[in-house]
Amino acid sequence: MISDKKSPALAGVSLEQLLAAKECRAARQQEWLTRYQHPIISLTLVTPGTIKDSPRYRQCMQTAITQCQQLLQAQQWQVLDHHVLWLPTGPEALWSIAHAATDIKTACVALELIHPLGRLWDLDVICHQSGQIGRRALGEPLRQCLICDEPAHGCARSRRHPLPELVRRIEELIDDCFTTRP
Repeated sequence: MISDKKSPALAGVSLEQLLAAKECRAARQQEWLTRYQHPIISLTLVTPGTIKDSPRYRQCMQTAITQCQQLLQAQQWQVLDHHVLWLPTGPEALWSIAHAATDIKTACVALELIHPLGRLWDLDVICHQSGQIGRRALGEPLRQCLICDEPAHGCARSRRHPLPELVRRIEELIDDCFTTRP
């Protein structure tokens, strides 16, 4: 595992920075798919707004990384490589796994559903042969909005909920998790 951990930046990031980070992440994913010829897990956080790196988000990400590591170990799936980046545009993690992509995605969806912070984790599974494995391909429902029961994608696209309300809900989820857990 490689880590680029620096002190958290609390300044917001620009749209240009976010788009550049997304392009870099896609390039890293493609490079790993080509190099390892096995599925990858790409982990990011759900962080609406311009603040993508904070102590709370880092704590949430560290929990996600730990939970993923425990899942992979429990399943006894071979991890070919693992990489974590702590970026101002938000933390990112990659795993290359020598196992079937649909099994990996099924396990990731279950993790997102059972963990109190799972709704804040975006665990994408990408297959070197068939691309991204979505929830629909597994017969799973789409992610729900953090505020209402509608599909999250629709609410995000239409900006149905005010940003401060979304950020407040995310902070509540993080605070609830860490104040009720040892």
